[in-house]
Amino acid sequence: MTVTIDAPRTPNVFHAGLPAVDYDNLTNPDEALAMLMRARERAPIAIGPHGPEVLTYEAVHDALRDRRLRVPQGMFLASQGITSGPLWDRVVATIINMDGDEHHRLRRLVCKAFTPRATARLRTTVVGVINGLVDRCAADGRCDVVADIARHYPIPIICALLGVPGGDWEQFACWTDEFFKAFSWNVAENMPSILAAWQELDDYVDGMVAERRHRLTDDLVSDLIRAEDEGDRLSIEELRMLVAGLLMAGTDTTRNQLAASVSVLCDHPDQWALLGRRPDLAVNAVEETMRHSPIVFGTLRTAVEDVEVAGYVIPAGTLVILNSAAANRDSGVCEEPARLDITRTAALPMQTFGGGVHYCLGANLARLELTEALTVMARRMPNIRRTGPAPWKPLSGLSGPATLPVEFDAGH
Repeated sequence: MTVTIDAPRTPNVFHAGLPAVDYDNLTNPDEALAMLMRARERAPIAIGPHGPEVLTYEAVHDALRDRRLRVPQGMFLASQGITSGPLWDRVVATIINMDGDEHHRLRRLVCKAFTPRATARLRTTVVGVINGLVDRCAADGRCDVVADIARHYPIPIICALLGVPGGDWEQFACWTDEFFKAFSWNVAENMPSILAAWQELDDYVDGMVAERRHRLTDDLVSDLIRAEDEGDRLSIEELRMLVAGLLMAGTDTTRNQLAASVSVLCDHPDQWALLGRRPDLAVNAVEETMRHSPIVFGTLRTAVEDVEVAGYVIPAGTLVILNSAAANRDSGVCEEPARLDITRTAALPMQTFGGGVHYCLGANLARLELTEALTVMARRMPNIRRTGPAPWKPLSGLSGPATLPVEFDAGH
């Protein structure tokens, strides 16, 4: 008698006894990363409170490019029971939330503003803004990097890109603060203020568009109107959405990453001093601090069908976290990944900007902003040292230091 032995089935991610992780309430990213590293020693995927978390560099790299793993409709909303209504309608219509032909069309229109050549034109503005912010605290030799520098840094640059007058920049900063509440885990309580801010921005953009239809200028809003006039037929709704999307993608991310990068460099004064002596290392410092201390731990995806990832089946409909923070610290692609080294050259590219069709549109601008900020700050704020705790905001969403009080040698 012949006995047939069935080939082993690929295990279901929920039935495989994978390690559990939960870092939602931690305020120290090093503790969270240590938890993730321990989990990765046991398996390439862990189970978190919101779904499976993919932890290895290779698996995250491939999953970011897998069309069967889509950006979830409504981002954080659906997982909180919000699947309809005015906020749902707005979020699902953003370019961040789109896939397919419509996403490709809108990216093609907007990406022209974010090529290295296009963003380089903003360098003078960028350097002027960061020097102006450091001017306010240089004589005193102390500041809160979050409140005094990082919070005020990217808005003038995004506004310059859009063509917004300087007198309205603070209003844009307030609107942006409200928008980001739509991408947190407690949306319901903030919904009225989010919607009010979004409507105010829509009204402002309507005014910009009406004015520029009569007199186009050299800014992104004018460029988008030109694209419409050339037959691409961008609607006013799409113009509003793109402006809101740029604010969401280009402000709080840069604010938080600048603070996070400075914070980890405060822990490594030799690296800060080296950067002050060698500004040519600023580009490397951006890559290394974003690898080591990213302000976004993971990217959300939903499996549109059963998908095998790193040897496990993720069932259709499952919310998946592609944990780029853990991937960046994979010892298989980065030697001594917990060590910060702004001269590092051997590691594979960090994945903090994502990958595939949803690779961050503003990556070139973000790199420019962070490079110039670190260059100026390391030169003008020598011997920087932390003077108090610098806890991070919740790590399950967009994070970064909530405060970063520092002292430095004054007068530079």
